[in-house]
Amino acid sequence: MLQRADFYRSREENAGNMFPRHEPIVHSAGAQREQGPLAQQQLAQFERDGFLWLENFFTPEMVAGFFDELRDMAQDKAFCERDEVIMDANREKIRSVFAMHETSEAFHRLTRDPELLGIAQQLLGGDVYIHQSRINSKAGFCGNGFEWHSDFETWHTEDGMPAMRAVSASIMLTDNNAFNGPLMLIPGSHEYFVPCAGATPENNWTQSLQKQTAGVPSRDAVGQLANRHGIEAPTGPAGSLLLFECNTLHASNRNMSPWPRANLFFVYNSVDNHLVEPFCGSKRRPEYLAARANTRPLKPWR
Repeated sequence: MLQRADFYRSREENAGNMFPRHEPIVHSAGAQREQGPLAQQQLAQFERDGFLWLENFFTPEMVAGFFDELRDMAQDKAFCERDEVIMDANREKIRSVFAMHETSEAFHRLTRDPELLGIAQQLLGGDVYIHQSRINSKAGFCGNGFEWHSDFETWHTEDGMPAMRAVSASIMLTDNNAFNGPLMLIPGSHEYFVPCAGATPENNWTQSLQKQTAGVPSRDAVGQLANRHGIEAPTGPAGSLLLFECNTLHASNRNMSPWPRANLFFVYNSVDNHLVEPFCGSKRRPEYLAARANTRPLKPWR
C-alpha cells in the first residue's frame, strides 16, 4: 500500500503549535449539497461549529430496544470477555462495545437508515463506509469520563486515516442531561489541528480505551480554543442525534447521577479516505477499531 504524505504530524517530542486544517468541512457541492437531508442553514451551522444537534431524530421507543440489548450484553459474562468489549477499571460495568454493526443485525440496519446515511453522504461528499462503531456507556454513580481529544488525531496517527473526511453520528440511547456525563464539545475547534506531544506506546489501544493519555492535547491549546469559542454540551431525550466532525475537540465528565447514559456511535468515513499505514509508525490496530477489510459503500436499507 502506497503511504500518503503526513500533513498532520503528531505524537512527537515537541508537539508544536496548532494550525489550520487542509480540507473543507462539508465535502459535497452542487446538487448533492443542496438536495441532501440537511437544510442549508444546518450545513452552515455544522461548518461553523463542527457539530450539529438534531433533537428527536428517532423516537425514544425506536431506540429503547438498543439499550435493552446493551443491558443483556452486560449480563453475559462470556460476551464481556470478548476483545471488542471494554470494561471499566474494576471490570464490573461495560464502558464501551465496539463493532456493534457487526455484532447485531439491528445495529447494522441502523447504519443504513436512509436519512442517516443520506446525511453522512451529504457531509462527506459521496459514498461512505463504517470506519468504527461503538456504544459508550456510563452507569449511574460510577461511569467514568473521557479526556479532551480529537478523534481524527487518533485515527490519523494510530490508524492511518489520511484526511479529515469522516463524521461521527451519535444516537442517544438514553436521555442525556447535565448530570449524567453528556458529551462536551468546543465549537470551532475543528478548524485547527492540535498536535499532541509524546510517542505512542506499543499497543496503546489496550490502555487508551479505558484511560487515554497519548493523543491528549495540551491544556494550553484546549484553553485557547475554549476561551475563544466556549464549550457546549447538547442534552436531550433518547433518540436525539449528535453529528460531529472528526476533528472537533470533545470530552465528557464522570456520571455522578443515578441515571445511566448510553450513546451509540457510527463513524462514517469517505470511500476516498481509506486507511493507509499508521502515521505514528506503530502496527495496525484491530479491525474492530479501524475497518480495513469491510469498506464497501453502504446502501440504504429499505
